Amino acid sequence: MNYQHLQQTWADFSVRITAFIEQLGLDRLSLQADHAALRVNNNQTAQLLADEFSQYGEVISNNMINGRPILIIKLTEPLVIGSMQITCVELPFPSDKAYPVEGWEHIELVFPSQAQTCEALVAELIEHAPQLASIIDNAQAGVGKIKVKQSSPKGDNERLANPTIAFKANGICVKVHPHDIQTIIASEQ
Repeated sequence: MNYQHLQQTWADFSVRITAFIEQLGLDRLSLQADHAALRVNNNQTAQLLADEFSQYGEVISNNMINGRPILIIKLTEPLVIGSMQITCVELPFPSDKAYPVEGWEHIELVFPSQAQTCEALVAELIEHAPQLASIIDNAQAGVGKIKVKQSSPKGDNERLANPTIAFKANGICVKVHPHDIQTIIASEQ
């Protein structure tokens, strides 16, 4: 897998992500997408992509998160999904988990909020998008096709809480959190 492969698979990924956002009803909230994320299974591929992406943008963060380097690359030309422009790509180096498919895996949407915890974020999100209540309830009960995961990932130097809710189905994922990735990176300075 290389940069050219990612360019070729972006259109299909965009269609699938857009449909998933609509299925979740998040399209009605007019959220901004702050970044798209990749999944790779070996360090050589991750390094190759890091080198190739450096021709199309600048690494604005190289942080250890959960024991592995994760790069955030700010692109010179944004990626486009529908009306959303995505200015950053997240490139995690592999962990001990192997992914069934390498390539584009998720996008992250910013839901402006002061929530400090996942519970507060879920409550606020359901207030604005009530249809998510049944999706979240079904996932907690282990039924339904959509998996829901709540987490508070944190880089070594982050000072800003950014609770995250991830919705996963059919090999793709949409994550929702209160703060843009560039705001989080700025909080580390």
